[in-house]
Amino acid sequence: MTELELPPLGLGTANNDDPEVCAQTVVEALDVGYRHVDTAQMYDNEAAVGDGLARSDVARENVVLATKVHPENLAPEDVVASTRESLDRLGVDAVDLLYVHWPTGAYDPETTLPAFDEVREMGLTEHVGVSNFTPDLLEEARTILDAPIAAHQVECHPQLPQDDLRALAREDDHHLVAYSPLARGEIFDDPVLRSVAEKHGVSVAQVCLAWGVAQESVVPIPKATGDHVAENYAALEVELDEEDLDRIDGIEAEHRLIDPNDAPWH
Repeated sequence: MTELELPPLGLGTANNDDPEVCAQTVVEALDVGYRHVDTAQMYDNEAAVGDGLARSDVARENVVLATKVHPENLAPEDVVASTRESLDRLGVDAVDLLYVHWPTGAYDPETTLPAFDEVREMGLTEHVGVSNFTPDLLEEARTILDAPIAAHQVECHPQLPQDDLRALAREDDHHLVAYSPLARGEIFDDPVLRSVAEKHGVSVAQVCLAWGVAQESVVPIPKATGDHVAENYAALEVELDEEDLDRIDGIEAEHRLIDPNDAPWH
């Protein structure tokens, strides 16, 4: 198995549930330069994402495609069956990365994780990942899985920097894939982020993404539609200096956007 290589920025599709908008967004994102597209059974848009991939001029083998197994489908027999259903909706023979979406619902590490190994051995995914795990759950998963954990996907942005999980990603050599890297715009009024954006003549969104890209092992996957698709991708051209990064790292406000009652950190 080859090591998973992720582009520095990916396209998130959470809450993009209008089939035509979602498909067209995927086409536009690939045209702009994105080569990593993330979806999930829970998003109810895998068919639209697959439609976008099929419409694009970018070859399938040049795109890292990821999806996630719904917590209700984490019993071992359901992992295999629901993964096949995901592939049918996506219109592909395999995904590049398959995640445990949340360690909740039917999740049982002793039975769920071997099923992910089985899915990989069957050739339905090349790599296995987890999402929304705590450090303890991450370590437990590493001891059970035969496959290396290729990626851990969590909410991560300047007001939720996930220092411990970023450190583990560096130590264990996996990607920390950052969902909601813009906190859905709820941190755009932060005075530090606004000041850095004004300094560089860019948007606060681009500063947030540039901060994420600058972190070792972090791969932001902002959800976007319309003009924001290209605007976000242009964040790769924003070069924050050490002073900028230090100022952002010094932000004391903490804001967690995705915080369900059954989240493992409660």
